[in-house]
Amino acid sequence: MMQLPDLYQKASRFEFLSKEEGVFLFEKAPLTELMFLADELRKKQVPHGKVTWQIDRNVNTTNVCIANCKFCNFYRIPGHPEAYITDMPTYRKKIEETIRWGGDQLLLQGGHHPELGLDFYVNTFSQIKKEFPTIKLHTLGPPEVAHITKLEKSNHHDVLVALKEAGMDSLPGAGAEILIDRVRRLISKGKCGAQEWLDIMQEAHKLNITTSATMMFGHVETIEERFEHLIKIREVQSRKPENAKGFLAFIPWTFQDVDTLLAKIRGVHNLTTPDEYIRMIAMSRIMLPNIKNIQASWLTVGKQVAQLCLHAGANDFGSIMLEENVVSAAGAPHRFTYKSIQQAIREAGFEPQLRNQQYEWRELPQAIEEQVIDY
Repeated sequence: MMQLPDLYQKASRFEFLSKEEGVFLFEKAPLTELMFLADELRKKQVPHGKVTWQIDRNVNTTNVCIANCKFCNFYRIPGHPEAYITDMPTYRKKIEETIRWGGDQLLLQGGHHPELGLDFYVNTFSQIKKEFPTIKLHTLGPPEVAHITKLEKSNHHDVLVALKEAGMDSLPGAGAEILIDRVRRLISKGKCGAQEWLDIMQEAHKLNITTSATMMFGHVETIEERFEHLIKIREVQSRKPENAKGFLAFIPWTFQDVDTLLAKIRGVHNLTTPDEYIRMIAMSRIMLPNIKNIQASWLTVGKQVAQLCLHAGANDFGSIMLEENVVSAAGAPHRFTYKSIQQAIREAGFEPQLRNQQYEWRELPQAIEEQVIDY
């Protein structure tokens, strides 16, 4: 018979909780106790006590995609009049703006374009690095790596090596959604399966490419499937080489449902409450003792809920995202500037600390400009 005090003790020793234990805590523990436990774990794992944040820009390589995800309003089918592939003059302009606004990184992602193979990405990354050697490239995601691998009739190792040599600095945890194939068949049938997502991350860790992991929840998944997802992430992290950082961060975020096919055709809506999101943040800290940084998704839950998450195990506020098109297209309305994100962190009782993708601290640039952009 499971008892809350026993599970609190087990978690406080940074032991791996089972799926059943995680679900029990999620469903039975009072929110205040869950928050306290996760906060204590955070204090031990991130003893400096600061809340980190980042300045980067999400630039899309292309909006052409054949994955046909039911939660995405961003993509366009091949041949669509609004389809585009971002060209070098556009990258140039956006990178120059990003640097002026204090950013040090591009999050480069796009769609599963049926005609853009490895050469396209190698040439794009190489050209960006040649012109802007200090800009970091946090690029693609396992589904895009899987797509390129299929187009090339290659393997994950060779594709990742080529991308790393061309300038990939780190691999985002995009496209994880829920790492259960039952769920993936319903919401993102055209993307790689759960095991391939995990295999690509494991291969990246072997190549010492740092990564992050995500979870998009609040749609068709069960509570049990959320915890299976967390355990799969944890297992990959436990297999990383000793010298590799592996998953630097875990970011759970809620399904955004405005005008999506999931909402319109299947009637699936995001009914996640603030209480439930804070519980998932706390459980992420508790279930993932081998991942140091837990990020609150202010983009999808807003400032006040994200601030509460900083007292429930989260230690990172993510990026101000000088540009973001995909999640916003499904209704995420929230925005921060470099001033307001720091103010939000201070309001929550913490000291803000600017970081880079490797979670190394940065000084705020002296000549930073306030961003003025309409997108």
